[in-house]
Amino acid sequence: MNAIFHLPQRIFRFYADGFRSMTIGRKLWTIIIIKLVVIFGILKLFFFPDLLASRYDNDRDRAEAVREALTARSDGAAAAKVTATVNK
Repeated sequence: MNAIFHLPQRIFRFYADGFRSMTIGRKLWTIIIIKLVVIFGILKLFFFPDLLASRYDNDRDRAEAVREALTARSDGAAAAKVTATVNK
């Protein structure tokens, strides 16, 4: 039973020792982290504007728009309404 409680600590030590002994891997992980920051941080600002905040005045209207988009059926009228709301 005691070994189960030490399992997370052993896993952490395993990975910590592995990262500590890396030489080229550190540079590769640094490049990967920088790329992820660029992809999710900087590009989000330019290509993914906050459409709900710009189209609706308060949280109630935003919540209603999201609720309608999530619960709309794929029939013609509901899909057209959602598409019209999104394309405003």
